Amino acid sequence: MTSATTVKTQYEAIIGLETHCQLSTNTKIFSNSSTAFGAEPNTNIDPVCMGLPGVLPVLNQKVLEYAVKAGLALNCQIAEYSKFDRKQYFYPDLPKNYQISQYDLPIAEHGWIEIQLVDAEGNATPKRIGITRLHMEEDAGKLVHAGSERLAGSTYSLVDYNRAGVPLVEIVSEPDLRSGQEAAEYAQELRRIVRYLGVSDGNMQEGSLRCDVNISVRPVGQKKFGTKVEIKNMNSFNAIQRAIEYEIERQIAAVEAGERIIQETRLWEEGSQRTISMRVKEGSSDYRYFPEPDLAPIEVSSAQLAQWRSELPELPKQKRHRYEAELGLSTYDTRVLTEDQPVADYFESAIAAGANPKAAANWITQDIAAYLNKQKLSITAIGLTPEYLADVITRIEQGKISNAQAKQKLPDLLNGVAPEQAFAGQELITDLSVLEPIVDEVIAANPKELEKYRGGNINLKGFFVGQVLKKTSKRADPKLTNELVEKKLNA
Repeated sequence: MTSATTVKTQYEAIIGLETHCQLSTNTKIFSNSSTAFGAEPNTNIDPVCMGLPGVLPVLNQKVLEYAVKAGLALNCQIAEYSKFDRKQYFYPDLPKNYQISQYDLPIAEHGWIEIQLVDAEGNATPKRIGITRLHMEEDAGKLVHAGSERLAGSTYSLVDYNRAGVPLVEIVSEPDLRSGQEAAEYAQELRRIVRYLGVSDGNMQEGSLRCDVNISVRPVGQKKFGTKVEIKNMNSFNAIQRAIEYEIERQIAAVEAGERIIQETRLWEEGSQRTISMRVKEGSSDYRYFPEPDLAPIEVSSAQLAQWRSELPELPKQKRHRYEAELGLSTYDTRVLTEDQPVADYFESAIAAGANPKAAANWITQDIAAYLNKQKLSITAIGLTPEYLADVITRIEQGKISNAQAKQKLPDLLNGVAPEQAFAGQELITDLSVLEPIVDEVIAANPKELEKYRGGNINLKGFFVGQVLKKTSKRADPKLTNELVEKKLNA
């Protein structure tokens, strides 16, 4: 009998992502209604986003700027000339019965991003994922189904048009992904980029970043793609990975059983950990695209493009490479430090204040990160400033305090207590003329332990060191104390 593992290795998955990213503008793409999340239903609306007769859309200039900057960050070619189109379809949350989007002339095309695939040993392998296109469009409203998450089974449905007209960029990848892990890493890198740019908060829970997966399977070595299935309704990177892994298994099992895969849209059910059929997938011809008659074409001048390019920040990939090449940090450290820009800014400020890069990385990725996770805080909310952290690290390296002392005082430091105050009167004793009599006193006070040590129980050295530290309230320099105790015990 053929094993499941053998069957899986005979096939490969072909995966591409369509990512809708909400832009962080204050107003909508074609009107001046607010884009604020969490408002009362149907309060952030206006005649334009509701498609009332006689109104005309006007493009929000900030939307164009953010779209171009995102395209540049994704290494895309920015179109000198592009236009908007009408995408026709009927759905209750689309008040105009069409969506203003971009079809054949998008604002950006032919880009790529680099992802890192990290193995169990922490080694990272880079992989380049192609970007087919990035285009601007407006969002639809939101249906709220009573009694069920889906239309089927609900007792009634309500519609909230607050989201209608909210600006989006849709980013379509090439079918270069081959696993759920790769897809999740791609989506995370995309979120890092838009957050660094400041064009989106990338919050999946609020719908600011929504990923649809296109996936098919084919026998290894076959050039022709299999039938594509789309998966929706994934609200976390973990869900993206699990949905893909499930769908790969489902499609392979269907092919092996001689069943036909149909082109359809499926939903990911978190509770049952499976995909279920939603509808048969439409083709582009079903949308009857035609150029939007109420909006002029878009032309981006070379001068404007140069200005927006000059405003791009250093992006996550560039920071990771720089931290490894110039600072000698590990793959793990660079990934944690660059995950959020505030953390990277904090790290670089600590280095600028004189902190050793590796020591700063250790404190930020370990002790400080643990505190932030436990308290659910941002690094910008703690009282331990980058300058204070640099001061603490310098004190440790100069032998003024021990690492243990610093960790003991960390709660105070995180609450904003200055290092000079936290460690007042606690500098390590490094003066031999002070330390040696204390060691002699401890040895003299413990003759039985001394006899056992000299009889072969060398582990008792730790006992004597501990007694010295206790007697000095842990102010004795640990390294010097160890050396002095060993010298006296072996005399």
